[in-house]
Amino acid sequence: MEGLEGIVLAHRFFAGLEAELGPVVSGCARNHRFDPGEYLAHEGDPANEFFLIRHGKVALEILPPGQQPVVFSTEGEGDIVGTSWLVPPYRWRFDARAVELTRAIGIDARCLRDKCEADPRLGYEMMKRIVPIIVGRLDDTRMQILDVYGKRGK
Repeated sequence: MEGLEGIVLAHRFFAGLEAELGPVVSGCARNHRFDPGEYLAHEGDPANEFFLIRHGKVALEILPPGQQPVVFSTEGEGDIVGTSWLVPPYRWRFDARAVELTRAIGIDARCLRDKCEADPRLGYEMMKRIVPIIVGRLDDTRMQILDVYGKRGK
């Protein structure tokens, strides 16, 4: 059976990470299993963990007042769920719900933040990996806004 360090380093998010940083990161990791409909996180809760999706699908949702949840993204194998762990005030900005059976590796946020503070090289590696995800999600949101509000009559 493959060890947790090998599983973490094999995930796309950590592709190319220096091998010596593997034990540092995997020391903050643990396995999770989420059944369909189970929440990984709720908006406003402390962002104490982020998730490397190994198998399954997770809907990222916002809940407009008095309405049904709106899915703004669906993440799957090789993706991560949660970027708020790196930015104060460290609170989830959306709900994350398993759409199907999902297996994930949870990375303890405080553990990894402390290690990033102690080793700026690791901190820089994490920033290089998180920022493109944040920018990509902003781009996706921009396209959704254009799709909804961009159709104007002449």
